[in-house]
Amino acid sequence: MHEQFNFMIEVLGTIAFAMSGSFAAMQKRLDPFGVIIIAFITSVGGGTVRDLLLDVPVFWMHDLRMCSIILITSVVSMIFKSLEKNFQVTLFIFDSFGLGLFTIIGVQKGLTAELHPLICIILGTITGCFGGIIRDILLNRIPLIFRKEIYATACIIGSAVFLLLVKYATFTYTFVQVFTILLIVAIRSLAVKYHWQMPKFYDTPNNSEM
Repeated sequence: MHEQFNFMIEVLGTIAFAMSGSFAAMQKRLDPFGVIIIAFITSVGGGTVRDLLLDVPVFWMHDLRMCSIILITSVVSMIFKSLEKNFQVTLFIFDSFGLGLFTIIGVQKGLTAELHPLICIILGTITGCFGGIIRDILLNRIPLIFRKEIYATACIIGSAVFLLLVKYATFTYTFVQVFTILLIVAIRSLAVKYHWQMPKFYDTPNNSEM
């Protein structure tokens, strides 16, 4: 049962990020092949980096179901695009849920490998963020994680809460998974709605040049 739920989380995360990548690519007016490539990279980028760091087989190379899910999701998103009016909102929703789902997957992989909690948090953040980073670089955009928006911070908070609840709380494991996924989505959504931002560095004029 536990393994089935973990697989469901991975499938949902893959669908969410595939949709996110597809809509981002269509915003840039890429052709269908480009949309599929961006969707694939967004979905597997973070997990690929995570598996390489853990020195384990890369998940999608041994499970063609994930590749099939990405392909089907990409085609559906291209069809859905003709009915979708608010592009930006749709992209945000799928990206937020993909972030939450994949972050928890990454943390669990770290726990399975019996790594230090801090490393588990890093793996969760990498799994959640790196697909989006690669997507934005390929689309010639500054990645969200490097901008003012709360992005990686949501992953870090969610990962830390997940580890604390697993270790000290008496809730069921499934409840902790669902709660922390929704927590990451909520932090991301509230940050955008209320304009929560990380401090930024500004270029200050050099007095010697004035």
